[in-house]
Amino acid sequence: MDVIISSRIRLARNFKKYPFPNRLSSNQACSMIQEARKAIVESPTVIAQEFDYIDLEQKSSLEKLVMMEKHLISPELVKKTNPTAVLVNKDESISIMVNEEDHLRIQGIQLDSNIDKTWEVTSRIDDLLEESIEYAFHEKYGYLTSCPTNVGTGLRASYMLHVPILEATGQLKMIVQAIGKFGFTIRGMYGEGTETQGSLYQISNQITLGQSEKEIIDTLKTVTTQIVQQEKNLREKIVKENRLQIEDQIYRSYGTLKYARQLSSKEAMKLLSDVKVGFELGMLEKERKVDNIYDLMVYTQPANLQKQIGRNISVEERDEERARYIRNHL
Repeated sequence: MDVIISSRIRLARNFKKYPFPNRLSSNQACSMIQEARKAIVESPTVIAQEFDYIDLEQKSSLEKLVMMEKHLISPELVKKTNPTAVLVNKDESISIMVNEEDHLRIQGIQLDSNIDKTWEVTSRIDDLLEESIEYAFHEKYGYLTSCPTNVGTGLRASYMLHVPILEATGQLKMIVQAIGKFGFTIRGMYGEGTETQGSLYQISNQITLGQSEKEIIDTLKTVTTQIVQQEKNLREKIVKENRLQIEDQIYRSYGTLKYARQLSSKEAMKLLSDVKVGFELGMLEKERKVDNIYDLMVYTQPANLQKQIGRNISVEERDEERARYIRNHL
């Protein structure tokens, strides 16, 4: 069962020589962005050849939203009016956001549960940047950041989880309260302050000071393993007790996706969540196997749909195109 969708590492870093972004002038921001660009694209390493530099001031709102829906940039970076940029590698597993809440947000994402590998890759990029950038660092407190909760390692480690049964039974709320005592939190699909759709949640650490990167990651793995097991146990339980009812719900969702002519984003996410569980429980084994339901969830988000069509379209047109896209891929 693929309860874990992805693993993510994000490192917050700042230049020692510049004020934090909230006090940065436009000229300083432009200079800082160019230094960050040079640190990667002009590096003599092979890694440098893998990255594309994107000036976000030159991108439309739609293009920025496409990147946000794919988790390449944050909702906050989309909203910023100051000079901003992002460096993205070819397979989009690494992105370096420039002039977000901190000067640099180095992010690594892998579509699996191997967070140790994600950390290894992200840390390598951090080391490469540090070869030419002097970070704001304090011997006692560690890396200095705009928000005090990021001071220390500057590390946010997280998993994206698909937990529809924990959500439906209300047990997820209890888990949120319990893990808060250990310095962890659960948020929506796109992080803090974002709405949850398709039963997708991010679990991440809240504390970065006083713990090593390894300690943070190891504790996250332990907590997440327990949550994943609870979701799996509940799935087995409901199938054992109410198999016909669950099968009926899953096939109704599959049928709607297969034949609907209009689907809102929220409805599509809920139905795709049901179908994902159906494939994982073996209830849809006679239907054509979809390689990655999560890809369908991403590519039917509003901005990504409009990118595929090549223009801005109305909500009604989006709902029609979303239904068509899903029909063609199921």
